[in-house]
Amino acid sequence: MNPAENYILDKPEPFRGMLLHLQSVIERTVPQVDLKFKYRVPFYYINGTPFCYLNQTKDYIDLGFWKGAHFTVHQEHMVTEGRKVIRSLRYTSLEEINDTVLIDILKEAYAVRDVKFYK
Repeated sequence: MNPAENYILDKPEPFRGMLLHLQSVIERTVPQVDLKFKYRVPFYYINGTPFCYLNQTKDYIDLGFWKGAHFTVHQEHMVTEGRKVIRSLRYTSLEEINDTVLIDILKEAYAVRDVKFYK
């Protein structure tokens, strides 16, 4: 088992269940992702480029998107907290995870993954 999978399985409930659900949805929606353990959290890459990460912190799961600042769908669900590029979805329970919103955001993240943004 790799360190990213250990990270997920070592978390207490309800976080383990939430992380496993998110992992399943991510890998079904974007099968091109490669799960690695970077920056001490499970991090998904596509062709060597950061895509998104999973992090259990405090009392929630943070699903962060590398190019989240450029997303246009479901902005009302995204958390910024002073970050310039990364945006995230935050969950405190499995019931909060709206798979429709999650899949829409994953599809947009995949669509903008290779786009170069300039200011």
